[in-house]
Amino acid sequence: MEAAVTSHKSVEPAVVALPEQGAEAARRGAPAGATGAAGEPGVAVASGAPAARGASRGLWISSTYFAEGLPYAIAHKVAGEFFTAAGASLPIIGLVSLYGLPWNLKFLWSPLVDLHGSPRRWLLGAEIALAVILLGLAATADSGALWLVAALFGLVAVAAATHDIAVDGFYLQALDKDAQAGFSGLRVGAYRLALLAGALLVAFAGWASFGASFAVAAAGLVLLAGAHAVGLPRPAAAPAPGAAAAPGAAAAPGAAASGAAGLRRYVEPFRVFLRQPRIASSLAFILCYRAGDALMFAMSSPLLKSLGLDTAARGNVGGIGTVASIAGATLGGVLIKRWGLARTIFPIALVQSLAILLYVALAWSRPTLPWIVALVTLEQLAAGVGTAVLVVFLMRRCVDGYKSSHFAIGSALMSVSATFAGSVSGYLAAGVGFTAFFAIAFAASIPGVVLSRWVPRD
Repeated sequence: MEAAVTSHKSVEPAVVALPEQGAEAARRGAPAGATGAAGEPGVAVASGAPAARGASRGLWISSTYFAEGLPYAIAHKVAGEFFTAAGASLPIIGLVSLYGLPWNLKFLWSPLVDLHGSPRRWLLGAEIALAVILLGLAATADSGALWLVAALFGLVAVAAATHDIAVDGFYLQALDKDAQAGFSGLRVGAYRLALLAGALLVAFAGWASFGASFAVAAAGLVLLAGAHAVGLPRPAAAPAPGAAAAPGAAAAPGAAASGAAGLRRYVEPFRVFLRQPRIASSLAFILCYRAGDALMFAMSSPLLKSLGLDTAARGNVGGIGTVASIAGATLGGVLIKRWGLARTIFPIALVQSLAILLYVALAWSRPTLPWIVALVTLEQLAAGVGTAVLVVFLMRRCVDGYKSSHFAIGSALMSVSATFAGSVSGYLAAGVGFTAFFAIAFAASIPGVVLSRWVPRD
């Protein structure tokens, strides 16, 4: 749920080390004659190595997850606000959720990040591509060519989903399991700070124009890409399970054998993911956990517009709410680190579900602005805590050697409910009214609460 209600994603959100050829050598099992964290040749930075620790980790975690959250906010909240400001109908605004399809489908190309190049290279390439597309949006947003703007939003979504794969894979590659959980609050907080930036872009568009907002966003991504090119570490990748060939082993002859081997390498991450214990309950939980929130988010801007808030006011209210969500994400990380996922997953899922009732109250009572701000802020606080739980749960489902692929699979499944619910939300809200609509959103959140009692908690 960005802006008025920041989005719940994946989830989920600089140091110098190896050159790329060293990382590639490490991936192939060869000696990595590369620079380490201190710059000496021949020192590879292993995943979770002490060289990658310290305050510098917080810098690159914050910057990469900020860079992940900003294009997501643009493809979802800013796009919705753009079409809301253009006077589109509720069904059309609901269809903006279809920009979530690349996040649903990103698992299809996520193995490419593990198999070709490195997460670091994909991360930088995607950031450059996003900056170029946003410049295109800046040039066309105020032209009245809505079909072209809609197409460019679609390109933002594809590039941003690919960037997500790379950022999450890099995080999982560079940190050990304890550090991944310990920094979960920071990564979610940085991601939600980017959602705050998205809310500010909306407010700025209300004051200036959407074209100017997209130009500012493009400049920000250019700066982030430059900083990451210089400052990101280059951790050595963990080899895929069973992927290392015996020394001197001959390659399979023939194009057919090579193609079959490539297909096996592509399919293997999915096979390993699906062979985890209690995978059926995990998949059901991932699909259902955000269903109610996704339904609520899709109609949050139209609700606030119906309460009398213009574009700038919606951006300002959303900014306040996003600050609360950042606090909630940080609190969630602290709670999980202190009491563990097993003890926190159910109560946090329950609180997140109950918070949706605040939007039922908004739609029914139609309160004044101070009450609108208070209720949005409380919901965002609960949403931030809930996001931290889901991020840690997804990370625990990632197997060494396939972490980019597995996190992408999990986060893609999570976004399926958001895309489906959002695409029908406009028709549903138009048919039953906002109060009944948000009550339905609350009901949609209950299966996720129930399933949180049955999923693996390690």
